[in-house]
Amino acid sequence: MNAPAELPPAGGAARKAAHEANKLDKRLLRLAGQAIADYAMIEAGDRVMVCCSGGKDSYGLLDLLLKLRSRAPVDFDIVAVNLDQKQPGFPADVLPAYLASRGVPFHIETQDTYSIATRVIAEGKTYCSLCSRLRRGILYRVAGELGATKIALGHHRDDIVATFFLNLFHGGRLKAMPPKLVSDDGRHVVIRPLAYVKEADLARYAQARRFPIIPCSLCGSQDNLQRQEVKRMLAEWDRRHPGRVQTIFNSLTRVVPSHLMDASLFGFRDLLATGIPVADGDIAFDEDPCARSVDTPPAAVGAIRFADDD
Repeated sequence: MNAPAELPPAGGAARKAAHEANKLDKRLLRLAGQAIADYAMIEAGDRVMVCCSGGKDSYGLLDLLLKLRSRAPVDFDIVAVNLDQKQPGFPADVLPAYLASRGVPFHIETQDTYSIATRVIAEGKTYCSLCSRLRRGILYRVAGELGATKIALGHHRDDIVATFFLNLFHGGRLKAMPPKLVSDDGRHVVIRPLAYVKEADLARYAQARRFPIIPCSLCGSQDNLQRQEVKRMLAEWDRRHPGRVQTIFNSLTRVVPSHLMDASLFGFRDLLATGIPVADGDIAFDEDPCARSVDTPPAAVGAIRFADDD
């Protein structure tokens, strides 16, 4: 007679969950730290304004920046900002209570952009474009009032890839979300420290950290958004071909202007044969892109390196 199967030790599931959560924490810290370093997002003396919407991405951004600040080789300040857009049912007490519990300096800006969007945009149309412009202008103003030197947004890898395809399909441009840029008014530097982080990992992180998520009742209720269609397309691609979205993301860091068609980026009109072999000549077509490893984006020159706990 076979011996009965041994039961797992008491608390085994809990220990496994804790181990997986710890691995996820380390990975997200490493990826955020790498992005910050690669693009020199944060410098000594910076006052970083973290835009907090109450969603998983902005909670994750704030949490990771707080942890990275404790191990960074330079000093910088963090201030959290939430824009209360007066959406119906918005729980105005959730974020202040959470931020106070974390000991984070914060500012709540109240502006009724919801009424403006619903009044100006025809019924059935999406509010995103107008809402984004209104929100951006308000946040720029608040950043100036708070003396912030950097504005940190919670956009992640999947947001960047989705934006690339939105511009490709609907704007006829090869353009995505840069990890770092100067604001429209030229007065602020906007950074995206989660540029290398997958959305699925942020969702797992939010669940593990038990963030008090505030659902979006304005944009999230609009199922006809083109962005949602693109996200569904990318999710299906990644399901059928695991790693495809990461490869697309990596391609944004490996641009070859001589093999595109923008004459403002490459001097096609002045191109002459020199008799000297060039790496980006037609030999590039002989290479099998499927034979190369493109798992991680190349590191750019960075000003800050954070400790890697892996």
